[in-house]
Amino acid sequence: MALADDIRLLSQVPLFSDMDSDQLRLIAFGAEKRAINPGQVLFREHAPAECAFVVASGRFQLSTLGRDGHVLVEKEVSAGTLLSELALITMVERKYTAVALQDSDVLKVTRTLFHRLLEEYPRAAQLLQARIRDNLMRMAQAAAAMENRFQ
Repeated sequence: MALADDIRLLSQVPLFSDMDSDQLRLIAFGAEKRAINPGQVLFREHAPAECAFVVASGRFQLSTLGRDGHVLVEKEVSAGTLLSELALITMVERKYTAVALQDSDVLKVTRTLFHRLLEEYPRAAQLLQARIRDNLMRMAQAAAAMENRFQ
């Protein structure tokens, strides 16, 4: 995948969609490209998440381990999906195990690279802050809408 293709892919990811070409170029240039074979595990549930992955091509199954030890398939994701978004900000655990369902490619975006973006482009930090605020407001509204279920 050429740098221009990576920039185009990143521009379609909601977290990066409002960023300009220089900001996207920094992420695309610094991201590590990885090819993942069918059946290969990209990451495991509860493992420390030190980076996020953008699915460039292919499909991944996201699953968790149930209390009874059985694998619970949560969903499938494809190109344009950002996995472990919160890992770009802080150390977290992976919520799922991600397994490639077919030949797939990902871009690995490290927390260090993302922090460099925020330091070099304060506007990107403002966009991120606004996006986090909007997400928190939507979550609060959704929680308020379900309030009657908990009474």
